[in-house]
Amino acid sequence: MDEDEGPSLIERVVKIRRVSKVVKGGRNLSFNAMVVVGDGNGNVGADLGSASTVPDAIRKATVNAKKTMKHVVLNQDTLTHESVERFSGARVLLRPAAPGTGVIAGGGVRAVMEAVGVKDVLSKTFGSHNTINIVKCTLKAMYAMRDPKTEFNRRRQLSTNNNDSEATV
Repeated sequence: MDEDEGPSLIERVVKIRRVSKVVKGGRNLSFNAMVVVGDGNGNVGADLGSASTVPDAIRKATVNAKKTMKHVVLNQDTLTHESVERFSGARVLLRPAAPGTGVIAGGGVRAVMEAVGVKDVLSKTFGSHNTINIVKCTLKAMYAMRDPKTEFNRRRQLSTNNNDSEATV
């Protein structure tokens, strides 16, 4: 583990499951832990860890979540735009909210929003109630966020380049 990142990261254990595998000698029990890690400043990652004991599963998930952290574009304390994403059977709607609204979200979405540093957001989950799929769906929606100003400039550059190439042909 990196010692310089330790105290500044927000770690949330979202779900712990006991799973069993039936083998010739009986059942092998193990535990899965879904952990969300963020710095509260636009970086977030999540992962599922599995081990024979709960603390080991949480430790594995935390280490892997730190490795998978990505940056998310934010607009101060809220999102840049509305987003609807799907992952498996889960569907998540995320909407930016006015300052002072707070995080209006359920368990999995709330953990991701707090870890990434969003303070004002409205959310709704549809379809599946599977917490792990909801976390993955929320991360997919967050990673798909774009800054409207930079996206506008990028598209303007693409359209001017296309017009220039058509004029020379």
